[in-house]
Amino acid sequence: MIYKIAFSCEEGDNFRLVFEADPDATFLELHEAILSAVKYNNDQMTSFFMCNDRWEKEQEVTLIEMDRNFDYDNMVMDRTHLADLMEEQGQRLIYIFDPMFERYFFGSLKEILPGSMTGVKCVEKKGKAPKQLHEEDPLSGIVGKNGKADWEGDEDFYGDSQYDEGELDMEGFQDLSFDDGSMF
Repeated sequence: MIYKIAFSCEEGDNFRLVFEADPDATFLELHEAILSAVKYNNDQMTSFFMCNDRWEKEQEVTLIEMDRNFDYDNMVMDRTHLADLMEEQGQRLIYIFDPMFERYFFGSLKEILPGSMTGVKCVEKKGKAPKQLHEEDPLSGIVGKNGKADWEGDEDFYGDSQYDEGELDMEGFQDLSFDDGSMF
């Protein structure tokens, strides 16, 4: 048998990848074939999720051993064969390629063909893959373009710049004394 597995992504412009795979190939082999086809670096904590008909995540297959999830067994890419989780045509899965922003490729087992092969091979590549990592600035909204914090120099950041200490209601504060060390 040969599995024909297709992936697409909402971010890519008509993006599509199709692989042919030996059912005995591992998810690690599929992972490496995806990275090679789209020229992504192999430095992210990627994972696969098997999905139901509504694309809801079910069984995860991780790149490395992770803590156990009580709902599903902990499966690792290099020890999990495609046939272990993909048994019938139409089986859905997602491949998370950017775990920080949870960006992924949608995949499905399109066909089960007669024949045999070894490993995983990309047989079709269409369109342009999205960039591997989302380019959102982690300091966006904190540090402005001038290198200073966005609120720096804004006298109204903490409220009215015309603060009048006489307006402070001291009721309830008279009994607070920090002299006796009772706070700590």
